[in-house]
Amino acid sequence: MAQTHDHEMVSIYPFSDEEVDQLMNNSVECVLMWATKDGWPVGVTHAFVWHDGKIWITFSEHRHRAVAIKRDPRVSVNVSAMGYGPNATADLPGGAITFKGTGEFFDDEDTKKWFYGALSTKLNPENKDGADFFYNLLDSPLRTILAVTPTKKIMYNGTKAGKHMAGAIDESELGEPMDVDKTRMNKARAAKGLAPRDKV
Repeated sequence: MAQTHDHEMVSIYPFSDEEVDQLMNNSVECVLMWATKDGWPVGVTHAFVWHDGKIWITFSEHRHRAVAIKRDPRVSVNVSAMGYGPNATADLPGGAITFKGTGEFFDDEDTKKWFYGALSTKLNPENKDGADFFYNLLDSPLRTILAVTPTKKIMYNGTKAGKHMAGAIDESELGEPMDVDKTRMNKARAAKGLAPRDKV
């Protein structure tokens, strides 16, 4: 099997829908990214909940990010397997996903109640006292909830990549290379006098 030892072609390592859910339900933190008024990209680490195909995050409504996202709801969220909690099992997928999406704010009591409960339990899965303490910490008057609806996933399945480089994966498990790893990569290779790459 041909292999990309130089790691040039990474779009062939996607997550399945099941693996996306495993990563999102077991990683306890993400990086929320947005643009400031003058165009600077900024990111902040948050705990989060993956629910109904959306990424749910909370912070105080007076933060700069709240104003920025209300001005322009286009955001990105990165979630990595490095954020797995202490009870993570060895069979969980490695790697990371960056989600491009749009943000929507919620301040109603029903949303706050379920989200505070879900986040508190996720961060304290075996400690009810800890979950109750965190719930009460979250339940403050200035807190708002952001739901990010993904519009695109940029995926790197590190487990799949490791198996591929070791020659221990069936080619049917690999994804179709995106244009960036075909047309654009070969243009970059040609500019450096390198032969085109047409196989994974």
